[in-house]
Amino acid sequence: MKKHFIKSVILLSAVVLSATSCKKLIDEAYRNPNADVRVPVESLMPNLVSAMAGNWAGHGPINDARYVGQYVGYWHFVNTLSPFDRFGHILSAADVAQSTWRSHYYDIGQNCMRMIQWAEEEKKWDYAGAGKAILAHSWLQLTDYYGEVIFKEAFNTNQITFQFDEQPVVYDGVRKLCFEALDHLNKTGDGVSQANFAKGDAYFYNGDVNKWKKFVYAILARSYNHLTNKADYKPDSVIKYCDLAMQTNEEDGLVKYANSGINATANFLGPLRGNLAGATTASPTAIRQGSYIANLLNGTNPEFSGVEDPRAWYILRGNANGTIRGVDRNRGQSALAANDRPESFWGVAQTTAINNAAPANDANCRFIFRNDSPIPVITASEVQFMKAEAALIKGDRTTALAAYRRGIELNFGLLTSVYNKAIPAGKEITTAVRDAYLAQPNVMPNAAGLTRTKIMLQKYIAQYGFGALETWVDMRRYHYTDVDPQTGDQVFRGFAVPTGTDLFEDNTGRSVVYRYRPRFNAEYVWNLNEIKRIGADKNDYHVKECWFSIK
Repeated sequence: MKKHFIKSVILLSAVVLSATSCKKLIDEAYRNPNADVRVPVESLMPNLVSAMAGNWAGHGPINDARYVGQYVGYWHFVNTLSPFDRFGHILSAADVAQSTWRSHYYDIGQNCMRMIQWAEEEKKWDYAGAGKAILAHSWLQLTDYYGEVIFKEAFNTNQITFQFDEQPVVYDGVRKLCFEALDHLNKTGDGVSQANFAKGDAYFYNGDVNKWKKFVYAILARSYNHLTNKADYKPDSVIKYCDLAMQTNEEDGLVKYANSGINATANFLGPLRGNLAGATTASPTAIRQGSYIANLLNGTNPEFSGVEDPRAWYILRGNANGTIRGVDRNRGQSALAANDRPESFWGVAQTTAINNAAPANDANCRFIFRNDSPIPVITASEVQFMKAEAALIKGDRTTALAAYRRGIELNFGLLTSVYNKAIPAGKEITTAVRDAYLAQPNVMPNAAGLTRTKIMLQKYIAQYGFGALETWVDMRRYHYTDVDPQTGDQVFRGFAVPTGTDLFEDNTGRSVVYRYRPRFNAEYVWNLNEIKRIGADKNDYHVKECWFSIK
């Protein structure tokens, strides 16, 4: 019996070895594309960086900015009845305005988790720290966009359905990731190398660990600044992390593009990629600058009455009359006289008819609408405005005024150093031009005259275009039309929410939009029980206020 057993084991082992050898040859010849394949962490980093803006596949927050920008009045649809101009949504398999979800869970997701894991194993602490920073930034942006999201069970490959978590859980997770990122970024030796880090980080900070640390501190500052409506709001924490975050434009977090002439290497909003041409309500991405931003800059908004802001010619487009005008919400450009219609963001005149065509090149394009323009993720200017708001709420008006002024100066500096192409002759900003603007009393008051309105409107201008998702956080914190306790006027003075027939049909009376729905193809198809549990099966789920803005 024993001899027979040994013979059987030997025979079985031979069969297994033979089968294993055969399988090994097959696996080597036909690699499984779905299997984990270890790759250099340096090769994973570029796509993770690009996903913070808009990557080669078109995923990323700058994609969704085309829609959220309509909520906040940056721009409006060239025609009428855009769901986003009307504070609505689109729920369909097309997944309109869902790039923030796709970018976080798919483009960043497991790629970032693997980069962190492998970098930790290889003791490349710089890559591990940057990975945790990217993940923290993405989680914060995701939860502020959607409210409840899948956090604890995310990236678990053993599950096919996932539970949604409340926002406080995600906020705690964001801060934990930030501190872990800082711990890694503070390490030296082992596999840490600026030259090697720069290989993967060529399109963000070029391997500068100190700038990455400042980026992490800015994420922490945002996480505390978003909670101004909470009883335990901590202005000192906002100020502390702002002081540790980026202070100069050289430290701004900018996603850069190679722009090699290939579509995938160019800026998402440039004419080469043609992403501003959708002229149907099912894809309302043919947009023109809104009247709200135009009026803030042309001197007709009552807060800056009579002051023409020189930044207008750097970030907006003129018209045939040589003035700055914008399109009203849900009215379309045809409501304006022909010579008052602003050019498209690619510099195409609109005097005769709607023309969404992309020009042959970007020679007449400016700001973030050029093929080679970088997209800011977090800037030193934003940091100063966060500090100004926190200091004002705290009652430290001297600190608030200094940060407010510095925020404006930094925004001028960003425009003149990075976005200084295709500016009309005679409209260039010089130091004298900037200082003349800052000398206007209704722009730069004394400490006693500084208000939340001035801080938030100057921040709105400085975030214009690239900062749509963060501006939406600000507007929801102030419930769009909250009053400044110091003045009795709206914080976002002159901003009007849609009403009547201009309001989306699912918005139950006069309800404003507070969140976007989870991604259709991921959650409504595969995770419907959870969708029902959180109430996202209701037609008006998008008007349910997010935790971060609830008083």
